[in-house]
Amino acid sequence: MRARSVLVTSVGLCAAAVGFGRYRDWHLGWGATDEERSKAMPGDELLATASFEPTRAITIEAPPAVVWPWLVQIGYGRAGFYSYDLLDNLGRPSEERIVPDLQDLKVGDWIPMGPSANEETAFLVQALEAPHYMVWSKPSSTWAWVLTPLVGDRTRLVTRIRVRYRWRSPWIVPDLILMELGDFWMMHKELRSIRERAERAARSESLPM
Repeated sequence: MRARSVLVTSVGLCAAAVGFGRYRDWHLGWGATDEERSKAMPGDELLATASFEPTRAITIEAPPAVVWPWLVQIGYGRAGFYSYDLLDNLGRPSEERIVPDLQDLKVGDWIPMGPSANEETAFLVQALEAPHYMVWSKPSSTWAWVLTPLVGDRTRLVTRIRVRYRWRSPWIVPDLILMELGDFWMMHKELRSIRERAERAARSESLPM
């Protein structure tokens, strides 16, 4: 009986590992083509190796110039993250409009992830070329956004996060839970919310005065 129990447990663990592997591969490339996942992006050179490197993408029925303002105002204490505000913005609703005072983003500015802004709690803007790409960085991670114009006043928005896990950090367990399990669901909602806002803005701009 004991041998059978060990066998059943082993099979179950193997099945769970295979299932998680497939889930991980799916969420690491949600919405992105194979070419987008393998293609170099701005900021890749800032981190030599990465333990976690998802590339996600979405097509938006609005030109890059309309999408861009929603990206540059992202951040805690700014426009929010257009995701689950109770979790990543302390319950403050993400903006539903473009905020003029948040549009003057430049290299060297902080993108806060929480109430304080330092190299561990915020990203630093490393590169920015409107309305084409933007790169944020921290000591062990980078976050890039690339907008490509498509035919018909549309935009392909591709984002890549690169993280090097610090295995000896006392925070490694919550970091793994956040990145491996929580990150996708936050990014999934964020990308879809950006699309919704940008497309709404594009429709509004196209209405006759």
